[in-house]
Amino acid sequence: MTTPLKAVRFNIRRPDPAAAPAPRPRPVAVPAAAADDMPFATHDDGFGDQHFPGSTREAEAAPLPAPSGPETQLEAIRKEGLTGRQLRMARRLAQRHNLPATSDFDAVRLLRQAGIDPFQRASMLDLVASEPETAPGQPPAPPPPGTGRALAPLPGDGVRLPQTIKPIQLPSTEQRAEVNHAAEILKMQQDIAKRRKRKLALLAARMFVFVGLPTLIAGWYFAMVATPLYSTKSEFVIQTAEPPAASGIGGLLTGTPAANMQDSIVVQGYLMSRDAMLRLEQDVGFRAAFQGDHMDPLQRLPDDANMDDAYAVYQKRMMISYDQTEGLIKMEVIAPDPQLSVQWSEKLISYAEEQVDHMSKRKRENTMQDAQKNYEDAEAAVLAAQRRVIELQEKFKVLSSDVEVTLLTQQIGALETQLTQERLSLAQMEANESPNQARMEPVKRRIATLEEQIAILRAKLTEGSASGESLARIQGELLIAQADVQTRQMLMAQALQAMENSRVEANRQVRYLSVSVSPVPTDAPAYPRSFENTLVTMLILLGIYLMVSMTISILREQVSA
Repeated sequence: MTTPLKAVRFNIRRPDPAAAPAPRPRPVAVPAAAADDMPFATHDDGFGDQHFPGSTREAEAAPLPAPSGPETQLEAIRKEGLTGRQLRMARRLAQRHNLPATSDFDAVRLLRQAGIDPFQRASMLDLVASEPETAPGQPPAPPPPGTGRALAPLPGDGVRLPQTIKPIQLPSTEQRAEVNHAAEILKMQQDIAKRRKRKLALLAARMFVFVGLPTLIAGWYFAMVATPLYSTKSEFVIQTAEPPAASGIGGLLTGTPAANMQDSIVVQGYLMSRDAMLRLEQDVGFRAAFQGDHMDPLQRLPDDANMDDAYAVYQKRMMISYDQTEGLIKMEVIAPDPQLSVQWSEKLISYAEEQVDHMSKRKRENTMQDAQKNYEDAEAAVLAAQRRVIELQEKFKVLSSDVEVTLLTQQIGALETQLTQERLSLAQMEANESPNQARMEPVKRRIATLEEQIAILRAKLTEGSASGESLARIQGELLIAQADVQTRQMLMAQALQAMENSRVEANRQVRYLSVSVSPVPTDAPAYPRSFENTLVTMLILLGIYLMVSMTISILREQVSA
């Protein structure tokens, strides 16, 4: 709260410009007795007999300085470093006292010569104070107490010097406003500091309730109540025994972790499955290890816990991961007892090995079945092709088309030879001048018979007889059937070779599990980690508190807007 300023009203009588300027009233010395009778007229400044350099009494008792020239005084006033506001005040005050000042510095000099301090508060009030009216021929009335200075004559000369009249000790309106303003500011600062302390106290209380107290409870639980758990770590890798003759992309990946990545991921998924948990429950009793009074209430399984609850604990306590860089399967088994943890690890490794063997066995069985089926199909195809050849031979009554062709060509060749001889004999007979017709006729009949027989044999080779197919067609079908038989026989040989290779691969271990780090029981419990778990709990609670606080602040701002 700020106190409103109160302005003092002054009545100023302005002189008539038409009239002659009234003579300035001469200051009248105030007697000491009259000064003592005035209210608050005391020269006691409240400091007793203490002496301060430059005080009013010392100034009154000090002798006047020796007069100097106007130029020297003006130069000294210029060196004082007066502000423009002070010089304007001095000029107005000089005009008020009708002093013939030629400049602001000259106004300061003339005012000081007249015994008036141009920078004192009383002198500034003279600018707005009204002069008292006096009757003609009467001396001017003395100024009221506390309004300014009264000039008193010095004994021995006619020079009038100013005499300080102590004003009434009342604070001005500006001072009261400043004091009230400072008080209001101080009150506001105290109020702000009080509210800040209260908010800090509330913040500390909320932090303690929502973050500190739960963190202490969590730390107490992890350190004093939680059941110690033992951890057993092991590592194993799945390897593949590929033949050294592998080529192509498969040969490039042989011996790298990428070659067995799929098998490793399959084994990891099997070990984390419900099937593995059920086998572990049947073999060693998984649920019974986390039931009973030896477990703390938060980690204890109820006596009537079902398989879903047990599987949730299994997923939490069995940590199995696959390292793609090295191709290793890393397994960490957590149990209430170190020996039990080792037993569980060995069981899980045996399950993984059985799974690897099962995958290899199934692959071997599939490969063997495929090879056997291919061989059987090839054998059936060979038999069908052979039956086709037999059917053709029975149909055409030809054992071999090559033999039949050979026989026919031999017969045709022999007949061609006889035909040539008979033609030569006929030509010799016809060369005589008088050939014997009786001898020529048999030769001509033999030649005709040989030509007819050769034509019949040639017709058998190409055109066939009226009772059957041509030998060329028979030979072509037989050759196709025999080629089919040969092809089927070659495919059957390849299928037989593939079946033998599959039988060899089936008898050989293709994939096997190699344990690099065996499970070993530990002496000290690995869990719970009191400090780490408490710190994580504190960070989680702090994050939740900050999110909720920010959400509430945003909602408040939106509602207030």
